[in-house]
Amino acid sequence: MKLSFRWYGEDDPVTLEYIRQIPGMRSVVSAIYDVKPGEVWSEESLAKMKKTVEDAGLVFDIVESVPVHEDIKLGRNADELIENYCENIRRCAKYGVKCITYNFMPVFDWTRTQLDKKAPDGSTSLVMYWEQMKGLDPLKDDIHLPGWDSSYTQEEVRELITAYGKIGEEGLWKNLEAFLKKIIPTAQECGVRMAIHPDDPPYPIFGIPRIITTEENIDRMLAIVDSPANSLCLCTGSLGCALTNDIVRMTEKYAARDRIAFMHMRNVLVLEDGSFEECGHLSSGGSIDMYEITKALVKHGFDGYVRPDHGRMIWGETGKPGYGLYDRALGAAYINGLFEACEKALKD
Repeated sequence: MKLSFRWYGEDDPVTLEYIRQIPGMRSVVSAIYDVKPGEVWSEESLAKMKKTVEDAGLVFDIVESVPVHEDIKLGRNADELIENYCENIRRCAKYGVKCITYNFMPVFDWTRTQLDKKAPDGSTSLVMYWEQMKGLDPLKDDIHLPGWDSSYTQEEVRELITAYGKIGEEGLWKNLEAFLKKIIPTAQECGVRMAIHPDDPPYPIFGIPRIITTEENIDRMLAIVDSPANSLCLCTGSLGCALTNDIVRMTEKYAARDRIAFMHMRNVLVLEDGSFEECGHLSSGGSIDMYEITKALVKHGFDGYVRPDHGRMIWGETGKPGYGLYDRALGAAYINGLFEACEKALKD
């Protein structure tokens, strides 16, 4: 596996110098952040990113993410936007990128109700409690939930929610199919694997359709273009928010088919009412068996990218919620240990 770490560019309080010091760290997962969705990334920005990362002794060969414009998801005059997307794939490939992560989530990349829920040990983390969601209606109320794009006005949010309600799940599937049938051939030509991130959480919020949510739906997505270039970013925490998803089984299945390009490895504790709390990476701290997931990857010779996903805020650290240094570094160390143990066990 190729161990990687998310970095939000030069404004990130977690420096490349610190990331490099994490044992086994190889790749930096980043993107060009000063370009709006739908626009083409400049070669100058990509060249600068590559040089900055390489000068720090790391590798820039995976991007997260190239955002998909809402008009592509809605199928509204999307041809030019999809061509821009293909050009971004070409440009990323030119500068050594081998994997691009993206998602097809309408309106919001992820939804939480709180970013700083304090645990008994004093750490804080991201949570989603259904109790805190009760009575909220974005079509009537001004709502600013964590994770929602603050660049949208309330009126724009309402227009998008209404538009997605009209096309429904099947309309979203139709637009994803059109998107994949155009971008995957470009990715194949460029030697790039596209890794779709599952919806987070993997069920509808406020009636907005979500489709990358279950094993059945992932099978449907992968069948649209049956190619290793059309693969998964298998996020254990996102899919694991729904206990109906058997994450170990899904990892085993898609690793055996070589359809996992990127693993986001994190744990969540799912509560009785379906709410969830993000927690430390350790299996015993949450609802996901991280060891069995790793064993499935090793069994099938997984050589893709892995990163410790969201971490808690610990030891007094402040910064971007979920993306501090300390707990993610602990997660990386834990992942290193799991892979070493599973690889040695396989040889015995």
